[in-house]
This record gives sequence, structure tokens and C-alpha cells, in this order.
Amino acid sequence: MKPVIEVRDLGIEFYRGKKRRMSLREMVLQGRNTAPTETFWALKDISFTVQPGEAVGLIGGNGSGKSTLLKMIAGVLIPDKGWAKVSGEVAPLIELTGGFLGELTARENVYLAAGLHGLTVKQIDERYEEIVEFAGPQVKANMEMPYRHFSSGMQVRLAFSVITTLDKPVVLVDEVLAVGDRSFREQCYVRMEQMLSGGKTLFLVSHSEADLQRFVTRGLYLREGRLVGDGDIADVLGAYNDYSDNNP
Repeated sequence: MKPVIEVRDLGIEFYRGKKRRMSLREMVLQGRNTAPTETFWALKDISFTVQPGEAVGLIGGNGSGKSTLLKMIAGVLIPDKGWAKVSGEVAPLIELTGGFLGELTARENVYLAAGLHGLTVKQIDERYEEIVEFAGPQVKANMEMPYRHFSSGMQVRLAFSVITTLDKPVVLVDEVLAVGDRSFREQCYVRMEQMLSGGKTLFLVSHSEADLQRFVTRGLYLREGRLVGDGDIADVLGAYNDYSDNNP
């Protein structure tokens, strides 16, 4: 079976400081750019495949490269070495509210965000009620309000609802299940389970062992930018916890 996600010898190099271009005035006054030029490999030599219908969790401590890897799979970041390929369309649950515009109404943002992900106006019309119902009564009652006036919780509710109605075969998730109140989190869990039961491929980044054990069967373990574990989620979580306990 052809993999739906392929990552081969992937690597990306970052500057340790905020290296930037100097303005003409700075070059005249200072003569040269004194910004740090030291680099490090945030990810290096990462290789794995994910089959259609698999549910995979990405595990690692803060700064291990999890979100960076997810963004490279999503095509947001370009690797310096190797490549990442996704066969099929993606529903990216990453920085959910990033594509929403504060000056537009919530209704306008639904059409904008869904349209940018490939839905036609007719398709959005057909799904509109489902989107706002899932987002909850407070969101539904204020769809003509500028999006910037929504609370952060309301913004995330609407964004999650839009993205999870896209019906894409590959779902990339970065910690978004940790947001919202208890009731909304349970709604999100149910929606995720429905997506998985429909045969979608899940790639989940989370620090929550409960979420990982609930949704995924396979774990990938990143440590200091390298892939050090790939196997059953219980075994990979055990290896991660053992290392964390012995290296506080």
C-alpha cells in the first residue's frame, strides 16, 4: 500500500539568534551585521512513513522539534535537507485561528477559511448550519459580529468546527484538543473519533498521554531533533517517560 505521508532524511537548520538583514542606516553606522550567525539543526535525518488510516502520535519534550516537523509535513516550512510528501488533501488543525481575519464577521470568515481550503460556495452553504451548530450557541448567536470581538475560546470553537468539516483524508493536529471548556473538549473528542472511524489518517502532536492513548496506536519519539523511537504507542510512551524520569 502506498504511504499517505513519506518523510525521508528530513532536516532543517535554524539560527540560534534573530538573524536579520541590516538597514542601510545600520550598515553606514555600524559597518557590519553583528547579529548571531551560529546555527543548529532543529531536525536532522528524520525518516518514516504513515499508511492510510493510521493514527500516529508525535511525542517529545519541549524543543524537540514536534511542531516544526508537523509544519514541514503541512508544507508551511521548507526543509534544508531531505523531503516530506503527503499524498492527498490535508485538514490542518495547526494554529487554528491564523487564517481568520479580525475585521470580517464570523460568517464571512467561515466562507473565507473554508474557501481557502477548497470548498465551493455551494458546499459551504450546505455545511454552514453544521459548522455553527458544532461551534455552540454563543458563537451561533454572534455570527454577524466582527471576528476580533470573539473571545479566544469562541474563535477556536469556530475555527475547529470549520476545519473538521473539510472532509480531507489526512488530519494534522497540534495540541488543539487542549483548548476550550470540558464540554467543548468532549465534543472535539467525539468529532475526532468520528473522523478516525471514517478511515482518515491522523498525525497528532500532544503532551497529553490520555489523548495519545485515546486516539493513536503508533508513536514517534523525537529527542533533540532526532527520531529515537517508532512503535506501539504504549512502548514509545514508556521509553519517553523513562528518559524523562532519569533526565529531569
